[in-house]
Amino acid sequence: QVQLVESGGGLVQAGGSLRLSCAASGRTFSRYFMGWFRQPPGKEREFVAAINWSGSTTSHTDSVKGRFTISRDNTKNTVYLQMNSLKPEDTAVYYCAASQGVSTAQAMGGRGYVYWGRGTQVTVSS
Repeated sequence: QVQLVESGGGLVQAGGSLRLSCAASGRTFSRYFMGWFRQPPGKEREFVAAINWSGSTTSHTDSVKGRFTISRDNTKNTVYLQMNSLKPEDTAVYYCAASQGVSTAQAMGGRGYVYWGRGTQVTVSS
C-alpha cells in the first residue's frame, strides 16, 4: 500500500501559478502510476493528469494542456503538478492518486487509481 499527502494548495489570482506536491510513503513508490484529479464545487471528480513510473510518459486532460505539467521525483517519493495561467474554473479540491496493476493506457486515461490522498484546496479568484 501507499499513503499520499497533498500540499501546496491555496488562493491565487487568475493568471497566477501554484505547484502542488504529493508525498508518498512506502519503498515501492516508483512502481506506481501517479495521477492528479480534481473536484470542482458541486461537480464530480475529474481526471487532470497522469505519469508513469519513470516519468517518460505523461497525459493531461485537454482543459489543462499547455498550462499544467505533472512530474515526479522517485528519489523523494513525490509527484508534482505545476499549474500556470490559472483560471477561475480551475478552482477545485485537488487529489493525488496511485495506480498499480493496470495498463499504461488505462492509467494515462485516469482509470485504475486505488490509493488516494485527502486533497488540497485550490481557489482561483477572478
